[in-house]
Amino acid sequence: MADASRAGVILFDDGGGAFGPLCDLRPFFGLRTGAHTHGERLAAMAGGVHVASFVPQHMVEVVRETGGVPTNALPAGEIFRIVNGRATSVPDVARGEAFVTAQGEVLAAHLDHHAALAFARDRRLPDSVRIHEASADTLFRHPWEILDGLGAAITSDIMALAGRVEALGYATLADPHPARMGARMGVHPVVLHRTASVAPFVVFDASQGPIHVGERAVIRPFSVLCGPCSIGSGSTVADRALIKPNTTCGPQCRLGGEVGGTSIVGFSNKTHDGHLGDSLIGEWVNLGAGTDNSNLLNTYGEVSVQLEPNGPRQRTGRVFLGSIIGDHVKCAIGTRLMTGTVIGTGAMIASSTSPPTTVKRFAWITDAGERRYALPKFIDVLAAVWRRRSLVPSPAYLARIAALHGEGR
Repeated sequence: MADASRAGVILFDDGGGAFGPLCDLRPFFGLRTGAHTHGERLAAMAGGVHVASFVPQHMVEVVRETGGVPTNALPAGEIFRIVNGRATSVPDVARGEAFVTAQGEVLAAHLDHHAALAFARDRRLPDSVRIHEASADTLFRHPWEILDGLGAAITSDIMALAGRVEALGYATLADPHPARMGARMGVHPVVLHRTASVAPFVVFDASQGPIHVGERAVIRPFSVLCGPCSIGSGSTVADRALIKPNTTCGPQCRLGGEVGGTSIVGFSNKTHDGHLGDSLIGEWVNLGAGTDNSNLLNTYGEVSVQLEPNGPRQRTGRVFLGSIIGDHVKCAIGTRLMTGTVIGTGAMIASSTSPPTTVKRFAWITDAGERRYALPKFIDVLAAVWRRRSLVPSPAYLARIAALHGEGR
């Protein structure tokens, strides 16, 4: 019999939950819920290697190109751990068994090839599988829930990395320069990739949590990084930046000014002065100089959010909540974003007053009013931005962008 510990991990997106524009161009498990994407975290929790993804049909081609594993196809193997891509944790599931939520959603299963093939076909568990009900609701259902556990997830991811520093090309800052504080307390590690560049007079304050600086990342002079925080590969923290706790960014981001309690998927710029707090940001976002967001109501009350232009306004249970910003959003200099603002994929904000708290996808907002961003112009700008990172958008990616534009939401 195959060793159960060597089962490949299949992540599936069941289309559940409501995440607004953040999941227009990726499944939920492509979002960054800690130092890693949620998919990377789930595979680690499941104790295996991510070998395939099952996603809704409209997402197949994009995920197939970017995911690096078979998509909506069962790979070779005898046994698989099937994990819901929205899971907050992965239960220990015996072979031939599954856990489902009280609402009947599959949380995780441990299946042989035949049962996994049946699940791949129609997302239903075969009758032969023994089903247990999960003891709690362990699925993400709204984007702001990511923020609830972001600091703990960043900490967990970095601590796991700290145990393998040599193998992964990292080093732990054990005897910091006097201008680098916190790590000497021995409470939390500061983990730096050997290819990272750290300028003089950088403060690493690890008194409240660990700090991670990824491969080829650049930390400029007089910046302050407060743990728990994670700076992704190829990213830059600008001179005099303040990176506050519970902040994580993916590859090739540029952070400046004041950033705190925020997750950025990757390839986004917030280089200049301005505040960004308690927010969730996609890819290819550019926040112009002096862009500020509010993350607290003047009343200190609970923040409510409208994720879709025609959707309901929902209570979040959070007093601190900034912005939820989809991919390819551009904000001009001096943009002011009100508490709980949601900006749809591809929107352009260039107004001297604050935009609505729910901005449509591909909206073009100026002082003259709102119109729709013309698709050919949008594609031209997208291609120009990607060229700056020596990248070219694929036909499948552009087709997904065109489909989103055509939906007119």
